[in-house]
Amino acid sequence: MKVWIPHPAGRSLLGELPSGVTVELLTDPARLPSSPSGVRFWVPPFLAGADAGALLAELPDLEVVQLLSAGADAWVGRVPEGVTLCDARGVHDSATAEWVVAAILSALRGFGPLARAQARREWAYDEVAPTDELADKRVLIVGAGSIGAAVRARLAPFEVSFTLVARTPRPAEEVHGVDELPILLPEADVVVLLVPLTEQTRGLVDEKFLAAMRDGALLVNAARGPVARTSALVAELASGRLRAALDVTDPEPLPADHPLWNLPNVLLTPHVAGSVRGLLPRAYRLVGEQVRRFAAGEPLVNRVVDGY
Repeated sequence: MKVWIPHPAGRSLLGELPSGVTVELLTDPARLPSSPSGVRFWVPPFLAGADAGALLAELPDLEVVQLLSAGADAWVGRVPEGVTLCDARGVHDSATAEWVVAAILSALRGFGPLARAQARREWAYDEVAPTDELADKRVLIVGAGSIGAAVRARLAPFEVSFTLVARTPRPAEEVHGVDELPILLPEADVVVLLVPLTEQTRGLVDEKFLAAMRDGALLVNAARGPVARTSALVAELASGRLRAALDVTDPEPLPADHPLWNLPNVLLTPHVAGSVRGLLPRAYRLVGEQVRRFAAGEPLVNRVVDGY
């Protein structure tokens, strides 16, 4: 069988593969490495756009699409019937959790205004100090999956308390259901969004959600931009009542004239939480395991069902 992958380094990172498996490099959807027939396992580029998805119609023998991203929202509903869609759950846990911790600390300790003051060559002690701090904060993690667990593990040494929320409650694990958010949000100092983008989570952070957050609270979005309703977010942040650290936005990329750029209480990064040097080794370790499972007729892991 043929396997198409998007990175030259992927060949050496896959590990030993069964005989009969041919790995070919596809870096440009407009320039196929060979005939599409016989391609049963395809790995699209990381954060691939609509142009990559258009290739689905040209692969008559395709059986598996293995994503390199944890989110599958761009692919759900587009994969032909009979093709298994798998995400990269677990691959991005450490990198995204690091970004969340860094974003929270940067926002609370005033690194944004301090960086701007550095660019102006100004000693901004009187402007910023005393800063806020992370110790004793109440952190609400919305999305109690593997990334949520990684965030909790990394924040635990900072003397914070946690509340976790998932699609459905898990009482044995002290995980609340999403329907409890109205009573949980007013108690949180930091709200971290880690949910996948689905029809249920699109626009989850709306006017009511934001109004329920306590004054001065920090919203951290490491999920997907459309999880938050941008108009509501801009209105609330422009009032100065809340703060935000955003790795994702809607639209994305964010236009240069968008009001989010100019708000002093907003920290913005360009969807970089998962883009780290260790991505490819971790991602292709998963891909290699999946190819071996598929070739052996074993069940695949990380199958996407109902958008998750």
